[in-house]
Amino acid sequence: MTRKPLYLLLTLLLLASFVIGACSAPAAAPTTAPAAAPDAAPADTATEAPAAAADTAPVAGKSIMFWSTETQPERVARTREILDAFTAKTGINVEIVPVDEGQLPQLLTASAAANTLPDVMFFPLDYAIGWADQGILDYEIAKEVIDSLDPSTFGAGSLDMVAYKDGYAAVPTDGWGQLLIYRTDLFEKAGLDKPDSYDKIMAAAEALNDPANNMFGITAANDVAVFTQQTFEHIALANNCQLVDDSGAVTLNSPECQAAIKFYTDLENNYSPAGQQDVASTRATYFAGQAGMIIWSPFILDEMCGLRDNAFPTCPECADDPAYLAKNSGFAPTFVGPDNTEPAQYGQFSNMGITATADKEAARAFLDFWFNEGYLDWLSVSPEGKLPMRAGTPEEPTKFIDGWKLLETGVDRKAPLGECYGDEVINTIIEGVAGMDRWGFKQGQGALVQAVYQALPVPRILNDVLNGSSTVEQGAEEMQTEVEALQSSLE
Repeated sequence: MTRKPLYLLLTLLLLASFVIGACSAPAAAPTTAPAAAPDAAPADTATEAPAAAADTAPVAGKSIMFWSTETQPERVARTREILDAFTAKTGINVEIVPVDEGQLPQLLTASAAANTLPDVMFFPLDYAIGWADQGILDYEIAKEVIDSLDPSTFGAGSLDMVAYKDGYAAVPTDGWGQLLIYRTDLFEKAGLDKPDSYDKIMAAAEALNDPANNMFGITAANDVAVFTQQTFEHIALANNCQLVDDSGAVTLNSPECQAAIKFYTDLENNYSPAGQQDVASTRATYFAGQAGMIIWSPFILDEMCGLRDNAFPTCPECADDPAYLAKNSGFAPTFVGPDNTEPAQYGQFSNMGITATADKEAARAFLDFWFNEGYLDWLSVSPEGKLPMRAGTPEEPTKFIDGWKLLETGVDRKAPLGECYGDEVINTIIEGVAGMDRWGFKQGQGALVQAVYQALPVPRILNDVLNGSSTVEQGAEEMQTEVEALQSSLE
């Protein structure tokens, strides 16, 4: 198939499905999966069409197709620089196709039917197991890549998430985890402990809450959106509230989940701003100095340093020092509930996958370059939201973590994260990767997770509990029933 018919095919598919648009923003996630990361900046939609799968031939002079869900123009430009460096080294040309995350499932299905799959894809964790099940991803070649790079150089948690049969559905490349961020100056003044448990979080929220003076103990999302799902899942995992058990049975009515629902709704109703809170309003509250704690993603890190004009700290002290909040905020990436023994953190990973029809030799060469010479350049595209899933090499075990700390972040101004926060904070965030978890993936329920994030029964029912139309126990049973129905629909 020639390039022009393919482009026309893609265009017609987009028009038919009415999915032309910008990429997901934090409060408006893709319809088929969790938001990859809260990031309010708009992005381009796919600008190029997929090409036919490469034939088997010597690597030199080959051309492969790479789909990426990083669609913002500046990120596409940075990615092209990496691809150009790979081409200069190997002679293999890589054509990039930026694909909006919300359109990815439809476009991939159409591409598979037309036998025009890309060779390599960058995509969120949520699709990995399902696409391996469908035969779209080659889990054997992914294992070969990981073995050649050395599995010990990757975080065990990220590999567990993509484990499939006797291989891996894809290769974890970068990720981020939800953070509980707290005002260290206020905590010290009030004599409060680091909020790394349910009890300590609740005690701090109560102690700092002073709504009469526009001060709240905590701010966290509660609207019916993916960001609220991610926020609650972060809280739930800390108490070992799981979507399913090891047999795949839904467990949202468990005592652990009921305790998590009660904890979340108590915080929201008693110690948070009234009304609907979303990704933008929670950030604005914390930036105004009106909350002692916030649950957000690391995409807030550069903004707290005063490096982005359209999300600028406005606290009274910030007038003299825009980085005041960065200097006076602590981080609890993981925390623990009363029904758990290990602290946990919600984590979102992105992966590089090689498709079943790829030019395997060229694709392997590309991933070897990506996870070595090109890796820090890739992480530099958005350091605050791209924590390295590969810590280093066998010879230099912390090479990429050490390099990541020095990468500059920001939009209107640039600075290394380590300069804003210092090594102790940065190391705390990095160490949180070991505790990253997600509902359903380790139990092989990736398709159910995708359905849950599309239908959003959890944040919708949480709202019923918040407004008093359901009790905690009723809400847990309603979640159980709705998710069981989703699971049945997938059979």
